Amino acid sequence: MQYSRIAVFASGQGSNFAALVQAQNAGKLGGGRIELLVSDRPEALVAQRAEEAGIPALLLRPKDFASRELYEAEIVAELQRRDIGLVVLAGYMRLITPVLLTPYAGRIINIHPSLLPAFAGKDAIGQALDYGVKLTGVTVHFVDGGMDTGPVIAQRGVAVEAEDTTETLAGRIHQVEYELYPEVVSAFAAGKIGLDGRKTTISE
Repeated sequence: MQYSRIAVFASGQGSNFAALVQAQNAGKLGGGRIELLVSDRPEALVAQRAEEAGIPALLLRPKDFASRELYEAEIVAELQRRDIGLVVLAGYMRLITPVLLTPYAGRIINIHPSLLPAFAGKDAIGQALDYGVKLTGVTVHFVDGGMDTGPVIAQRGVAVEAEDTTETLAGRIHQVEYELYPEVVSAFAAGKIGLDGRKTTISE
């Protein structure tokens, strides 16, 4: 099964969104195409990035809806209208409810700046520095009902240097994100990623 029609969800500056757009423009998304940006912050820079890239955007404020479920129902309706096959979270700062999880089970992925299950949740880079680890990194994983608890798809390590600050370590981690996420999205779009329980496979 292929998942070539992609929606990217983002809440902030959209640097991973920009990396995915750049990969798409270079023909490196495995035949996938970003058909929609979804953002819960219409004023965020990512909305401007989408406009500049010519990608349609669904910009909704959750507070304008009576519940999280109604907010997500509006999103699901648009995803289905556009026949979206893959949802890619890229700095989307909201937990997903069953309203979206159920119809897109196994078709929502996220990127996190640590080697999960270590340092899940907020400020993963700061957590790694505070703990004193020598190796952290990046994880791409399926999304389930928990916070950063879905099955791992791919991971890549980043060494922590003695002189690292949050900013310097974040810079190196982000560079790895910009490489790894398009690779995984490309494989997913080409139908190369499988899921068996919590184990994932990427075929050649």
